[in-house]
Amino acid sequence: MMRLQFRHQKFQSDAANAICEVFNGQPFHSPTYMIDPGLGQIGLEDARSFTGFNNAPVVIGDDKILENIRNIQRSGQIKPSESLDGRYNLTVEMETGVGKTYTYIKTMYELNKRYGWSKFIIVVPSVAIREGVYKSFQMTEDHFAEDYGKKIRYFIYNSAQLTELDRFASDSSINAMIINSQAFNARGKDARRIYMKLDDFRSRRPIDILAKTNPILIIDEPQSVEGAATKERLKEFTPLATLRYSATHRADSVYNMIYRLDALEAYNKKLVKKIAVKGISVSGSTATEGYIYIQSINLSKGNPTATIEFDIKGKTGIRKVSRIVTEGYNLFDNSGECLW
Repeated sequence: MMRLQFRHQKFQSDAANAICEVFNGQPFHSPTYMIDPGLGQIGLEDARSFTGFNNAPVVIGDDKILENIRNIQRSGQIKPSESLDGRYNLTVEMETGVGKTYTYIKTMYELNKRYGWSKFIIVVPSVAIREGVYKSFQMTEDHFAEDYGKKIRYFIYNSAQLTELDRFASDSSINAMIINSQAFNARGKDARRIYMKLDDFRSRRPIDILAKTNPILIIDEPQSVEGAATKERLKEFTPLATLRYSATHRADSVYNMIYRLDALEAYNKKLVKKIAVKGISVSGSTATEGYIYIQSINLSKGNPTATIEFDIKGKTGIRKVSRIVTEGYNLFDNSGECLW
């Protein structure tokens, strides 16, 4: 049987180390607790299986965490955070195709090695990406086992297979649950099951069993996962920390950028074969009497848009407005001719 060979890439190690160094000073600890057994009779042997292993809380102060973050940002030439935005929310920007999933699997191993943290929940935006992440775990399993001497126990959340959640909580090794956001954030009956006391789960709520482990959340493509409602739902997992990985983070969801590998740097490192740039050109204006300012370029699955600020001529005079525009937007008509 052919085995895939994985090279150790420095940038992937750098990204993993950046996350780990945020918690410099945190002691290694893997505490145990009693998992809620739910209703019904359990024997002595069964009781032992309800010993859980959770992620130890962060014991170093927020000031120390922020100091660590700023030191990492300065060394990576990233603008230092002004405050501990979102508490332990950390952002990694990595260009598509350079091994983002590999990087966060490696990060899980490193966090376990340094601090004893062993419970991870990976949130993805779709079933297709969920299956791709699961495949990545399969493909890299032996590779990481050779590096770290242990394997991650990984599985896909399924509301019909809730015994997996007890195993997630009670297993002392590294555990990773992969879940697509619709499984806890949609209106369907299956999505609601995670918040319901279920007869087939000893009258317990699945979300409570998961939350008690104090998991580290890994958000894959947060710009596609995190709406306002989802952000509130994610809090119910009571995460120890939240790690966000994407090539195209939304500007309003960048919390404490820790590592950045943008498209140009990925190209210069020969990690991608080419990059595509959307060009912008001005036609028919000398721009001597008007005002226009591009506030941001907005990237998503569809065509890119731009947020622009410009002068608009109205009945009471000229004022500045902001608009999100697409290709073909006519500034001449929409500005009341004040650009000309």
